[in-house]
Amino acid sequence: MTLSHSLWIYTMNRCIPFSALALAAGLLLGSLPAQAQSLKRPFPKDALRGTLEMTQPPYGRMDDREVRLSPGARILSDNNTVLRPASLVGKEVVVNYKVDGRGQIQMVWILTPEERKEERRTLGVTRNYVFESMIPEPDPRAYKPPVKPAAD
Repeated sequence: MTLSHSLWIYTMNRCIPFSALALAAGLLLGSLPAQAQSLKRPFPKDALRGTLEMTQPPYGRMDDREVRLSPGARILSDNNTVLRPASLVGKEVVVNYKVDGRGQIQMVWILTPEERKEERRTLGVTRNYVFESMIPEPDPRAYKPPVKPAAD
């Protein structure tokens, strides 16, 4: 056996524990995102609920109102990754959001289907009128003409 051959074997034996450690660390870190997705995200009590559609960042529509994102606003996806406002252009998403002192949107959380089920205060849209197109049409199968009493 040559010296270079015995040095190679020595080096291989030293690297085995390190590679096993790296593999274990990789498996541990790989399972963290799955655990993080199952955790419930804590939303502030003053966060509101709405439907956001970005039109031209930083401008968008929240529940039929024109809104603006504040400078430095953060948008978090349903798995808590930061999104750019331009990635939401033309998409309608249900969100929880916080408003700063100027009325601009400061923080946005895109909701998962489970989070959407929770009740939360919203500014919403209130109208004091109803269009005829908004009135639901009666089901024609449910209509039964009145029965006339038989004439004697």
